[in-house]
Amino acid sequence: MRFYFIKTPRILKHLFAKYTWSFFSGRKEIFLTFDDGPIPEVTEFVLDQLQQFNAKATFFCIGDNILKHPAVFSRIVNEGHSVGNHTFNHLNGWKNSDTAYIENTSKCESLLPRQKTKLFRPPYGKIKRKQAKQLLASGYKIIMWDVLSADFDPTITKKECLKNVLNNTKNGSIIVFHDSIKASEKLYYALPKVLREFSERGYEFKVIN
Repeated sequence: MRFYFIKTPRILKHLFAKYTWSFFSGRKEIFLTFDDGPIPEVTEFVLDQLQQFNAKATFFCIGDNILKHPAVFSRIVNEGHSVGNHTFNHLNGWKNSDTAYIENTSKCESLLPRQKTKLFRPPYGKIKRKQAKQLLASGYKIIMWDVLSADFDPTITKKECLKNVLNNTKNGSIIVFHDSIKASEKLYYALPKVLREFSERGYEFKVIN
């Protein structure tokens, strides 16, 4: 049984209005995001695809993966993409104390370059109000999403993953993919097709900043 929404319900956006779920835009622009990297083979595939379509994206990186794969992380930054904090160890905010969670986030922050805005995405989308309050107070924007590809879900097909994105994306949507081994089969299938389809429709792929 599925316990997540492909398209984020309006009521959820309203209840957690201090988080960024999407952007109000009259222009043909969408915001691709990738969670859990950098992972050499997967993140490099993503970067190659983005380059082909002159597309920019935002990568929510796990600090431990930045340490393990600094060259891949440098490539993300050098190619003009935004990077965000995804904690050092992919922590579930609901299952960790506020102190441990904030410390883990700070550990990841120390590895990130300075950029216009500090971006944070909670792993699993799970964060306590107090944790969120502390991060917002320290200057972070908490970036959630409008459309979930569900590339992480072993119970759906790669074609369903693609449909999730094609059928629910609109101007200003924030879309979630994962540059992880677990999601790679669906990502390899869906991402090139998403880039091609929306490019042909005249959309720009932009960074979050």
